[in-house]
Amino acid sequence: MRLLITGITGFVGSHMAEYAISQGAEVIGSVRWRSRTENIEHLQGQLRLIECDLRDTASVRRLLAASIPTHVIHLAAQSFVGASWHMPGETLSTNMTSQLNLLEGIRDFPDPPRFLAIGTSEEYGLVYPDELPIRETNPLRPLSPYAVSKVGQDLMGFQYFQSYGLPIVRTRAFNHEGPRRGDVFVTSNFAKQVAEIEAGRHDPVIHVGDLTPRRDYSDVRDIVRGYWMLLEQGEPGEVYNLCSGRSWTIQRVLDFYLDRSHAKGISVQVDPARLRPSDVMVLEGDPSKIHKALGWQTEIPFEQTLMDLLEYWRGRVASVPH
Repeated sequence: MRLLITGITGFVGSHMAEYAISQGAEVIGSVRWRSRTENIEHLQGQLRLIECDLRDTASVRRLLAASIPTHVIHLAAQSFVGASWHMPGETLSTNMTSQLNLLEGIRDFPDPPRFLAIGTSEEYGLVYPDELPIRETNPLRPLSPYAVSKVGQDLMGFQYFQSYGLPIVRTRAFNHEGPRRGDVFVTSNFAKQVAEIEAGRHDPVIHVGDLTPRRDYSDVRDIVRGYWMLLEQGEPGEVYNLCSGRSWTIQRVLDFYLDRSHAKGISVQVDPARLRPSDVMVLEGDPSKIHKALGWQTEIPFEQTLMDLLEYWRGRVASVPH
């Protein structure tokens, strides 16, 4: 397997690269000239990086000509829901155009590579209580510009499979967390705030948004294992949920960290800037389709994921001079 990973320097991309290398794949990653590479520093010498702006057609064609992949996993995206409210146009154009350029590019291959289109549970958006747990057949009712962009990518993958016969497998992963998660995401943000409070870098106050939503959380290492299985064996044209089938409220995540913090007397304060115009209240998925097709299911307890994330931030905070 010669695997091209877009977004390789990101949270999921770095874990995907690790897993693919462990499975013996030749790994090539696309990077922007300004990409921060700390997530993949430990993999130096084990992969090849090619500079590319995925929004630029000529740049993407050079990337594909230089890598000639047998498999592609397209992880690059503007992936933060909160930011999409402030830059909806950029979120839509970045996410849609990047995938469009890649699919147009691989159409020219005599033997097109298998392509994993990365969607999200956010595509389901407004979910009614009688629709839980969420199956792949549930209506898509996106509630943020980010979610709309991912619905576009998802349906584009279906269209290119139907129209051109490209071997595209689509995914809708529910929330996944773990070490290297960006600090704009709630689990990582709480862990970072706790680590900073413990180190005396921060007043003993945790700033939060809405704590009532429930999310189906998995460990990123389970998710990339699922992506790998779909890349190899998933049915082209089909879409698969990747999730645990269980959910936690954001309040419960916060309580978990407060209970395990070395610092005592931490107070909690709602920050209006962290509240969104509309939010998805419950996302709890049904993983039975991928389990039945490939035998995949989550294995890492979410409590372990949260502790690994806290230890990651404790290490990061300790390594920065005070």
